[in-house]
Amino acid sequence: MAARLIFPDSESARDALTFAGRAEQAGADGVRLQAGGGVLAMTSAALAPQGLLDRTPTVLAMRALRVDPELECDFVVASLGETEDSAQLALPDTALAPAWAGVAPPRGGWEQYGEIAAATLAARAQWGISAVAHQLPDSPGEEIVRTVRGAVWGEADDDVLSLPRGVAFAAFAFGFIAGEETARVTTSGRWTRVSLARGHVLSRGPAASGLTQVRSTG
Repeated sequence: MAARLIFPDSESARDALTFAGRAEQAGADGVRLQAGGGVLAMTSAALAPQGLLDRTPTVLAMRALRVDPELECDFVVASLGETEDSAQLALPDTALAPAWAGVAPPRGGWEQYGEIAAATLAARAQWGISAVAHQLPDSPGEEIVRTVRGAVWGEADDDVLSLPRGVAFAAFAFGFIAGEETARVTTSGRWTRVSLARGHVLSRGPAASGLTQVRSTG
């Protein structure tokens, strides 16, 4: 029998399955599962740089759930599966090793930075989704899609406290936005955390302030 995640109730298991499904829809490279003390932290990269010269910021979505208190783990999986027990989820046979999983936000030292209305996050996410769709040509290759997404979502946006627009995308794509909530924004070193009732969005690195044209050499 495949290894399983055991939750205290079926609602927590459904939450975990929903998070993993949203990560797949957002094009994320797996979900990191970190468990200890009865808490499971699920993290996935809404945005992550591809190579040393890629200026795309790292933007992570994170949700914490209750889990079996005896479980201790830290690995990345491509997906989670349902089982005959609604409070348990099946794990795949192999784990992943994406580069973003080696980047860990700090555990402490967070200081108040500001607030962002959930409605603003939703509006900037929807604007960005339209901008990406408008800029993509017919039948684009993977590299073009990555370049366009990085340019739109990596750009600093004044409406979200000059953070990369990708924080709005992550909050929207992972279902963290609900109602008229106001997100609390804190910082620690190079990291910024946007906290909502349904989860957190963490970003690292400066947002792109603008793009220059490619120049010929020689």
